[in-house]
Amino acid sequence: MLRFFLGRISVLIPTFLGVSLIAFAFIRLLPGDPVMLMSGERVMAPARHAEIMHDLGLDRPVAVQYLSYLGNLLHGDFGTSIVTKRPVLTEFLTLFPATLELSLCAMILAICLGVPAGVFAAVKRGTWFDQTVMGVALVGYSMPIFWWGLLLIIVFSGYLHWTPVSGRISLMYFFKPVTGFMLIDSLLSGQAGAFKSALSYLILPTVVLATIPLAVIARQTRSAMLEVLGEDYVRTARSKGLSTFRVIGVHALRNAMIPVVTTIGLQTGVLLAGAILTETIFSWPGIGKWMVDAVFKRDYTVVQGGLLLISVIIMVVNLVVDLLYGLINPRIRH
Repeated sequence: MLRFFLGRISVLIPTFLGVSLIAFAFIRLLPGDPVMLMSGERVMAPARHAEIMHDLGLDRPVAVQYLSYLGNLLHGDFGTSIVTKRPVLTEFLTLFPATLELSLCAMILAICLGVPAGVFAAVKRGTWFDQTVMGVALVGYSMPIFWWGLLLIIVFSGYLHWTPVSGRISLMYFFKPVTGFMLIDSLLSGQAGAFKSALSYLILPTVVLATIPLAVIARQTRSAMLEVLGEDYVRTARSKGLSTFRVIGVHALRNAMIPVVTTIGLQTGVLLAGAILTETIFSWPGIGKWMVDAVFKRDYTVVQGGLLLISVIIMVVNLVVDLLYGLINPRIRH
């Protein structure tokens, strides 16, 4: 298992270098002068402009700039925001718990609904239940996030008044963050009604963000289960008189989980991409909204560091998925 783990780790090194190079080059292609942006509306003398360019290292060859940037990354320095003057990594770590809480809730919802729906659709293949599940999954996968989010806001917030429109918790509750997860911090605060308020703000963004992963997981689970249910060992298990629950839940589902786990891992990138739209629609103070604001403010350092940090998260998730392969099916380790 250690050799399998080290092999997967070694793949991440060139991937990280490639992502860092893409992020570095992408920022250089964006229009605008970062030094002029730092000056705001003030008129900057050419001599002062050249001095700041030299201090930031922007007057050096691009290859030298990249090597310097890579060296800073290895020391945990992702740059400093042009707008707020704060380290990018500090801002990211401050806002990431909000995105992580939303993404975890969305993924838990997608797995808890998508896997059982896919399993039952495969077992009931060709029935009304199968057709309904696949039809709903197709609709869910096809709906644009921004349209779906606005529709839910209009119905449940504007018309029914069941849920709030934006934010993470009501302004009447104030407490110092402990974990960064609003559900946990609201419980730790001991304030009556704080947890209920935080939960009510989380419902709509979670549903919106979970819709596409839920549809994909349901369809992939159904496809994997249909393939496994036709295998000889499943027919043998049934011929031995094993219960339907044991045949489906133990023999079939475990072997069908490898492509499902792959799908769940790949949906992490979808969640982070969807979080950008979802957090913008619901004014959720996470890294998605942070990145969008940075683009509008031309805060290139934040965009560059944010892209790289998000890529690192996706790479780590893919590593975890690879390790889960080895646990689910030991043959993969060899």
